[in-house]
Amino acid sequence: MAIATAAANSGKGNLPGKALISQRQRAWRNFRRNKSALVGLVLIIALVIIALFAPWIAPYDPLEQSVINKFLPPSSDHLLGTDDYGRDIMSRIIWGTRVALEVGVYSVLIGAVIGITIGVTAAYFGGLIDSLLMRLIDIMLSFPDLITGLLVMAVLGAGKGKLIIAIGLTVAPRFARIAYGPVLGLKEKEFVEAAQAIGQSTPRILSRHILPNIAGEMIVLGSLWTASAIRLEASLSFIGLGVPPPTPTWGQMIRDGTVRLADLPLLSLAPGAALLIAVFAFNLVGDGLRDMLDPRAN
Repeated sequence: MAIATAAANSGKGNLPGKALISQRQRAWRNFRRNKSALVGLVLIIALVIIALFAPWIAPYDPLEQSVINKFLPPSSDHLLGTDDYGRDIMSRIIWGTRVALEVGVYSVLIGAVIGITIGVTAAYFGGLIDSLLMRLIDIMLSFPDLITGLLVMAVLGAGKGKLIIAIGLTVAPRFARIAYGPVLGLKEKEFVEAAQAIGQSTPRILSRHILPNIAGEMIVLGSLWTASAIRLEASLSFIGLGVPPPTPTWGQMIRDGTVRLADLPLLSLAPGAALLIAVFAFNLVGDGLRDMLDPRAN
């Protein structure tokens, strides 16, 4: 007992002023050190607040039309001007934030569930299941994201719910490929083999030993792909395959403003700036999460 006490006191003396911290506290400390990640987090919180409180923040109804007020320049009444139907641009951008976040977050959740399920199943069971599933993933990855989204939208049709499914199916192969590699190594680890030896069921092994060990990578990928999903939604809306009008979306607003880009650039530049900020914010947070979860970080 005396030896243990002396060793403990000796350890404290070797690290003066440094308290032991948990892994969670260390991860949060690493995240706070990343100033760009904090900027991204603040931007995301601001976007979420704007989306949630859009009915109270927006100065006008985004669908309200006024023929006599069309193409108004920025003023105290309309800070960003009005479009070709007399609708307030700022109000439409604010409401478009809700659509962008809904599509981005929900589509990534769907893609994560499908992709992680495929990747983990293929890697853990191997054999014919592995060959069939991963060859399907390889085929899907051979198409550009926009082409995949177009193909799915052509089958499903227009609508916000269908757009979320289409983008979710587009990002699912990325999650499958990223989940596949780590599981191949994890299933050979001693703790997994020990769990199999004592007769634990496959669902228990996957939920207790496999999935927690790949959760960090999946969270980082999810944040980065939320940015890509928002950008993909805007791209599909730009070509007329996104959420149908009159619901305001950033991609649709950018497309509608291109016809007056020379004399009224804010019609396209304002929603384009909103899109840029959203994508930029999620990318910054994704980079910060990657550094936070890096086991080599001090």
